[in-house]
Amino acid sequence: MKKVRVFAPASIANMGCGFDVIGLALDEVGDILEITASEGDGLTITNISGVPIPEDIEMNVITPVVRSFLRKIGQKAQIDVVICEKIYPGSGIGSSAASSAAAAYGMNELFGCPLSDEEVVVCAMEGENLASGGYHADNAAPAVMGGIVLIRGYEPLDLIQLPVPGNFYCAVVHPHIVVSTKEAREILPKAVPMHDAVRQWGNVGGLVAGLCTGNIKLIGHSMQDFVAEPYRKQFIPGFDELRKKILATGALAMNISGSGPSVFALCDHKAIADASGKILKEHFDAMGTGCEVYVVKVSNKGAKLTHLTI
Repeated sequence: MKKVRVFAPASIANMGCGFDVIGLALDEVGDILEITASEGDGLTITNISGVPIPEDIEMNVITPVVRSFLRKIGQKAQIDVVICEKIYPGSGIGSSAASSAAAAYGMNELFGCPLSDEEVVVCAMEGENLASGGYHADNAAPAVMGGIVLIRGYEPLDLIQLPVPGNFYCAVVHPHIVVSTKEAREILPKAVPMHDAVRQWGNVGGLVAGLCTGNIKLIGHSMQDFVAEPYRKQFIPGFDELRKKILATGALAMNISGSGPSVFALCDHKAIADASGKILKEHFDAMGTGCEVYVVKVSNKGAKLTHLTI
């Protein structure tokens, strides 16, 4: 029997312009799973995190991840998973991806690391598909690999880790507004006008160039979204007004985190991130909407093993 305890971080998808193709990992916040492998053929999932998740094991994102991994390596085993800590579902900071990444990474560690990082991400994407009805990696890839990850292509999956400036911080607010990932994806148009597409391509290129050259102003200027944000911001009361206040603090950009409802401000100094976090909280407090605020560093670390028992 082998047992691992593994952490996978929260993440922010899109970074504004990079719909489904860019994501970043956050420090400190994430999911912790304990996974045990023994002889047999089955799967149990026990939740002690205090965060509600589906009781039906077939609706848990961990299930397709574990099954996909075992199929890939051609083995059977009795797998028992304990969810110790959990990001609240629907928070917009990669709740399903954190569980999926922790499960995929933990399984790989239990079985001697037969899969590459990209193959581990592919397994984690099975959980994302169950959660949102699509195989996207903009949360799963940074949750597994850490840092800022560009998904250059999906067929086949092609992941590129981008440089992370050492003083990057995010202020993230999770307002207590329910926005399902499926609902947030269904509201998007099926076709994008050429004018908007060209602006979006330019911003993605600018964001990547800014990260690779350390051009902080270019990074912030490029984080404009003409594809998803115009439709998704309606779920977040006072979004445009809030952005004006955040940018006035000196933050580089403010965008919706993934499909929302979380909103994040990217900052190049902790003091600015702290000020942004205060404004984010005040905004939703004034509306009588409960929220949690995190001010954390953008992390170069992805999923990691915290304990191994053989």
